[in-house]
Amino acid sequence: MEKIEKFLGSISNFVWGVPLIVLLVGTGIYLTFRLGFLQIRSLPYALKLAFSRNQDKTSDGDISHFQALTTASAATIGTGNIVGVATAIVLGGPGAVLWMWLAGLFGMATKYGEAVLAVKYRVKDSQGNMAGGPMYYLEHGLKQKWLGVLFAVFGALAAFGIGNGTQAKAVADLMKSTFTIPTWVTGIALVIFAGAVILGGIKWIGRVTSFFVPFMAIFYIFAGLYVMIVNFHLVPDAIVTIFSHAFSGEAALGGTVGAVIRYGVARGLFSNEAGMGSAPIAAAAAKTDLPARQALVSMIQVLFDTLIICFITGITIVMSGLWQDKSIAAGVLTSSAFESLIGGAGPYIVTFGLLFFATSTILGWAYYGEKCFQYLFKSPTAIWIYRTIFVLFIFIGATASLNVVWSLADILNGLMAIPNLIGLIGLSGIIVMETKRLQNKVKEEKAAEASSKGAQL
Repeated sequence: MEKIEKFLGSISNFVWGVPLIVLLVGTGIYLTFRLGFLQIRSLPYALKLAFSRNQDKTSDGDISHFQALTTASAATIGTGNIVGVATAIVLGGPGAVLWMWLAGLFGMATKYGEAVLAVKYRVKDSQGNMAGGPMYYLEHGLKQKWLGVLFAVFGALAAFGIGNGTQAKAVADLMKSTFTIPTWVTGIALVIFAGAVILGGIKWIGRVTSFFVPFMAIFYIFAGLYVMIVNFHLVPDAIVTIFSHAFSGEAALGGTVGAVIRYGVARGLFSNEAGMGSAPIAAAAAKTDLPARQALVSMIQVLFDTLIICFITGITIVMSGLWQDKSIAAGVLTSSAFESLIGGAGPYIVTFGLLFFATSTILGWAYYGEKCFQYLFKSPTAIWIYRTIFVLFIFIGATASLNVVWSLADILNGLMAIPNLIGLIGLSGIIVMETKRLQNKVKEEKAAEASSKGAQL
């Protein structure tokens, strides 16, 4: 077993090596320039769309803009936001936080492009529900069905690892260490809760995550802000440390700037999943009249995931100074940092944060895996088979050692990104075209609104 783990670890390091990271970041930079820094100039309108009470209810789709955003956020905001950030700092030093943040900034453009294509090339299945994602735009847009099949195979299998077993294991271990609850009890509880939601399909997942995700995000963000306010005198030095180490490579593994960039960028992209092709599967289910309108909402997920939540975790760790203590493992570094800054309540904040994050990830990835499986086998029966197996695997994940599953899922996640990025680059012209289409539509809507107000006066 140790040999297998070591072998899979070597493959994972190869897959997530410099070429893939360059391709992921490069795609984000390329789309950022082609779209004229859309993630910055269109952010106010995107936030308005996401949180507007007047959600589009007449267009095709299964769930609202907001529910699509929270479903994607549920799958993305997970252990990577707490443990992943700590790992980046342990391996790359505090400067990794800045590179993680920059990866998120460019990742917003990637996430936008994915969502545009997902809605543009989505289809209705035999039950009248929307189905979309990289597998569909690779087949119908790029005309390369074999790439779509590859993505679907990788996605359906990866969901059991990164979106199921490893998350359930994190929750079970946490509940055992904090509250001495046996892992099998947590496993059963997760199966009952997640099963009730997952078996109800995307509409149930959308309803639950639209409540669950805002609550968990607000809880963790406010907790992090409280830590920063109480220890405000440490914030300036922490920011200076992050920026200075981002270019010096000091305290990073290997002591080079390359190590800082690699671990910061890799963990940032791993956390927000920009370019991996998972989130656009949820975007494809949204009720929207234009692909680009939902895409603007989808890119906000990276804003919350990396630019806000990951940054809060990162700056808290740097403020504590515990990143310099090599005896503290990455898995407990965030908890230790919170405890050192605000006392005994710190570990409980991290525990509940991770509990909510990991549980929500299970819900979001259940839908991703299901849609990949549906693409491969078409039959509605296949969906129910997948859902049932996925739910039962939660218990296995909570009670078993899953080092092999984690390594395998890591590999599959990286392999998912390759066909997806090929599709994004190959169809970038379509993304630009749909962006211009939305811009023209918004101008017409503003003109009509102004005309209506003038008539009333």
